[in-house]
Amino acid sequence: MIIIPLLILGFFCLQLDRGNIANAITDTMLEDINISQFEFNIGQQLLSLGIVLFEIPSNMLLYRVGPGKWLTAQLFLFGLVSTFQAWQTSYTGYLITRFLLGVTESGYIPGGLWTLSTWYTKRETATRVMLFFFGNQLGQASAKLIAYGILHMRGVAGRPGWFWLFVIMGAFTMASGVVLGLCLPDSFRNPHSAFLPRRQIFTEREVYILRTRVHLDDPDKEGVKEHIPRSAFVQALKNWRLWIHVLITFGNNGPFRGFDTYAPTIIKSFGFEGLQSNALAAVGLFLQIPVSYLFSWVSDRFDKRGETVTAALSLHMLGYILNRIFTELPSRLRGVKYFGVVWTQTFANMPHPLNIAWMSLACRNPEERSLAMAMIIMSANTAAIYGAQLFQEDDKPLYRRAFAVNIGLIAIAVALALFRWGFDSPAALLPRRRRRR
Repeated sequence: MIIIPLLILGFFCLQLDRGNIANAITDTMLEDINISQFEFNIGQQLLSLGIVLFEIPSNMLLYRVGPGKWLTAQLFLFGLVSTFQAWQTSYTGYLITRFLLGVTESGYIPGGLWTLSTWYTKRETATRVMLFFFGNQLGQASAKLIAYGILHMRGVAGRPGWFWLFVIMGAFTMASGVVLGLCLPDSFRNPHSAFLPRRQIFTEREVYILRTRVHLDDPDKEGVKEHIPRSAFVQALKNWRLWIHVLITFGNNGPFRGFDTYAPTIIKSFGFEGLQSNALAAVGLFLQIPVSYLFSWVSDRFDKRGETVTAALSLHMLGYILNRIFTELPSRLRGVKYFGVVWTQTFANMPHPLNIAWMSLACRNPEERSLAMAMIIMSANTAAIYGAQLFQEDDKPLYRRAFAVNIGLIAIAVALALFRWGFDSPAALLPRRRRRR
């Protein structure tokens, strides 16, 4: 089916443009624009702030105009902003471009998730969400290897390597936006793309089959409105289960945002060469792809939502425990130290899509689901605001304080997942049902 590959492509580009700066700072970017590590972290926080501020407005626009048009526009615009980062020459320019990148990226992830929910059944949710996040994971991993090659362009046309990193990746994203504009339909009712409104992407028979299977699974999806009523906001805010998932995301996502930004730098501190550290930082990110898919398959196949989220969070937390221990080892054991980084990268991204799939099952209609998607992605980006400052210059190279804080935050997320899982387990539901009788 064409929907999921296109959404994966967009997420892949988003992650390339959001994460390529982690590779740029292993080059001479900080020195060239004369900013400190603390100032760099401020820019990362502004990116997340831009996303948080415009997440829900962006999702409301998508709901009104359709994903084919809105996601296409977003992809092209954040590719354009990413390209402009190549010409930043000062701290002010750096802050402006990071904030604008956040504004233009806002809404793409919850918009993509909501789009998936309208084309697939509930039973397919976790696997499709994980496939969508495959674009994110592949983007994280590929960015490191692509950067390893592009940063060798240092000196071409008298420019630093990080200049070409932004130009090439940004241009690729804009080209991908054109692809979405040609191929991504809005909905069953309007199966046409933004750039070719007269060309029907699916045949009438295909549309009937797709619509019927989704309608039989969830009749509410057939009656999607053109705007989200105020009552839907109230309903979503009153659903306490959604807030549990939002808090799980807040505890899980912040730690890895900072760790992922400085992973190449941390690996470099083990004694590896600068450009080599970018390539080594890709290993765990590639390993996460099959592991994540396995967990999502178990979640869907055996309906083990709470179990898989709790296990994934625990494995992520173990990564920071290993890093806290291994970074104290002597430099001759750099392979052991590097193993801690690989473990963390392999399991860090896994809890988020599993948690989203679990949360979507707690939503009572498409409007609530759309708002819930925006809420949980806002939580992820709010977490990124504090996550950007966890790894400080006065804590390097061992980052003892950062790893201790990360362990504590994810431990809270594990406790919340256990509570949510236990509250809705068959053993807990049966006594409550008896009391109601």
